[in-house]
Amino acid sequence: MGAGERSRAPSRPVPAAMLARRGCARGGAGRGGAGRARCLCPSAEAMAAAAGAAAGPGPGTGGGRATTTTNILAQLRHGQLSGRGLTRGAQITEALLKERDKQAKWNGIPLLLQKLYEHSHPNSDFSQCQSILKEISPLLSMEAMVYVTEDRKAAQESSFPNTYTFDLFGGVDLLVEILMRPTLITQKKKQKISDDLIKDCLSILYNTCICTEGVTRRLAERNDFVLFLFTLMTNKKTFLQTATLIEDILGVKKEMIQLDDIPNLASLVSSFDQQQLANFCRILAVTISELDTGSDDKHTLLAKNAQQKKNLGPSRAEINQATLLNIPGFIERLCKLATRKVSETTGTSSFLQELEEWYTWLDNALVLDALMRVANEEAEQSSTESSDESGLANTSTRTQLPQSMKIMHEIMYKLEVLYVLCVLLMGRQRNQVHKMIAEFRLIPGLNNLFDKLIWRKHSASALVLHGHNQNCDCSPDITLKIQFLRLLQSFSDHHENKYLLLNSQELNELSAISHKANIPEVDAVVNTDRSLVCDGKRGLLTRLLQVMKKEPAESSFRFWQARAVESFLRGTTSYADQMFLLKRGLLEHILYCIVDSECKSRDVLQSYFDLLGELMKFNIDAFKRFNKYINTDEKFQIFLNQINSSLVDSNMLVRCITLSLDRFENQSDAKVAEVLSECRLLSYMSQMSMRMSFLFRLINIIHVQTLTQENVSCLNTSLVILMLARRKEKLPFYLRTLQQMEYTEKYPGFILNNFHSLLRFWQQHYLNKDKDSTCLENVCDPLSMAGVNHSSTCLPVPCKNGRLGRERREEVVPPV
Repeated sequence: MGAGERSRAPSRPVPAAMLARRGCARGGAGRGGAGRARCLCPSAEAMAAAAGAAAGPGPGTGGGRATTTTNILAQLRHGQLSGRGLTRGAQITEALLKERDKQAKWNGIPLLLQKLYEHSHPNSDFSQCQSILKEISPLLSMEAMVYVTEDRKAAQESSFPNTYTFDLFGGVDLLVEILMRPTLITQKKKQKISDDLIKDCLSILYNTCICTEGVTRRLAERNDFVLFLFTLMTNKKTFLQTATLIEDILGVKKEMIQLDDIPNLASLVSSFDQQQLANFCRILAVTISELDTGSDDKHTLLAKNAQQKKNLGPSRAEINQATLLNIPGFIERLCKLATRKVSETTGTSSFLQELEEWYTWLDNALVLDALMRVANEEAEQSSTESSDESGLANTSTRTQLPQSMKIMHEIMYKLEVLYVLCVLLMGRQRNQVHKMIAEFRLIPGLNNLFDKLIWRKHSASALVLHGHNQNCDCSPDITLKIQFLRLLQSFSDHHENKYLLLNSQELNELSAISHKANIPEVDAVVNTDRSLVCDGKRGLLTRLLQVMKKEPAESSFRFWQARAVESFLRGTTSYADQMFLLKRGLLEHILYCIVDSECKSRDVLQSYFDLLGELMKFNIDAFKRFNKYINTDEKFQIFLNQINSSLVDSNMLVRCITLSLDRFENQSDAKVAEVLSECRLLSYMSQMSMRMSFLFRLINIIHVQTLTQENVSCLNTSLVILMLARRKEKLPFYLRTLQQMEYTEKYPGFILNNFHSLLRFWQQHYLNKDKDSTCLENVCDPLSMAGVNHSSTCLPVPCKNGRLGRERREEVVPPV
């Protein structure tokens, strides 16, 4: 499988904290902008009308007073949009504000903002500002908590007038001015703002962003303010509030910031402790991932080619990745964080402090739900084990709850770190990252955490967070597993370091397989540094195979597990690698899932077919095992039905069978001849009518206008079939047969004309000057095209969607 064709995992994994804060990945756009949970607030105009209606008609004046209130709100909004007239509440007289406050239900917010404005002038010492903010803060934080913790149905019926009023009367702009005022003064002795005042300002800004539409986008448009926020991260007391606000702002920013623009970035990162660095990874996740432009499957290769011609230089995400790699010790610290055991954490004091202020870090509202469920389960378990001693159960719960908190805390940290490492492994500096994470023993460290943390036992109830359902991939436990599997996939794909997933005994087993088969050892196995491989009785790949075979039939992890194992096989075909997995029952497990369980999930089937293709390619022992398992016509028919149900999903396996059959037919070995005569699958594919049927359908289901990374593999598989026919001097016969099939369908020319257009596109897409032609040179030889080396220089593209999207590796195939 080559670059660009398919490694069906989402090209961009969504960080867990981002999912938790913004609601289910299936939700729509929200108040702050793209990426948030479904928008629950009314529009600005609706809020203005509601505020006016809330004032009600005054006694003896009919509707006049309501009209006055509405006019105030309308003039403020108009002034803020146009820059003329009223632009903030401080311009309105105090008497008028007092008169209208009660009936408009402003809760005194405009009057408090007027006082705040008066006490925050350039020469002020801000001494009174904090007391004023202490009065405003509860009004806004209460609405923010309702938005996060209230059931979605109830939240949709509620509104958030306090935060809207705060923004409408200029509160957001005033707090930004207060925070940035020290940077605007040229005097040597600059104003000093207390840490508590900064925290209050940040918390109020964040609460307003959550509940009021458009605030986050307005803040994102102010580059000076965004960069200023990074300077506040140097203070540990304000770090948490600052990081949370920055992440939300960057999440809706139209243009990605450039990390080089952040003042003293290297010294800022080096000043972070490990917990701060883990939280900072949540921000980095937004800056090193390509901006989300929608599902990859909906973007045709034609559109992608046009976009690439416009953007000739590296993207900002790629530039930011390079910037991070230039920070001394950055990757080493991430590896230490990713492999740190729970017992090595600094304790629960900082986490408990965060929980005290969870209204400013709203992820913790969701984390708290998960923690309480863990605690309740422990309490129930203790109560069951010692039902006659209720006091003991209570004591057990009190002593176990902090450990549960520590575990969940560590999981949340590792999610962000694994995500950043995964994106860097898929970037332009992939080899540099590979070298560093191997040196810092990331893989052995993850292997040591596999049973106790990554794939630890848990109950299903602990997987669903507040406001989500059982189908969400947003819970920390689930997302950690997915990020872990994505990391293994990126780490193993077309790289010799994949053998670090094994331990020394397993590497020796690979060597023994090669010696027994009388074939040379793979150079990468011989050259692997044994001091960097996994420790213990089992390597990480073997552990993954064990949990893969135990996974329930309906589990969504099956997709990710198959992708991770497939990446280990991808690249130069290795008989030893295949036999290592065959000896552990992988082929039988895959066939059981496809045939006996009759899997219905398209994504899972696709990943199983691709894995099966890599596992069986050119391996006569694999085909023999296949025939032993598929030992009845009924089973074989079920298998064929699964293949034919969607050729987009199964064509990689069809390609594997076609290439393998061609090689076996040219061998004179008695064992090969025996398998050729007995194997149902090879006998089926050896029929000319079957190959022509596959070829006809493969060409018919794709068109130039609909080619995507999802289905371009169908074009390449059809090219392989025709190329092999040409080698046997049967190409004219194949083309005439296609022509006859056109006439049978009573639509002359529709197949061959379509195929001609596809070939022209293929040439333009792969042979233009801005493509890397190295992979073309590697596969122009028909023997290379037979699967010996598939475009090892081409890499996966970081993904842009959060669910089961697919990165395709477009395998480069020479035209017929």
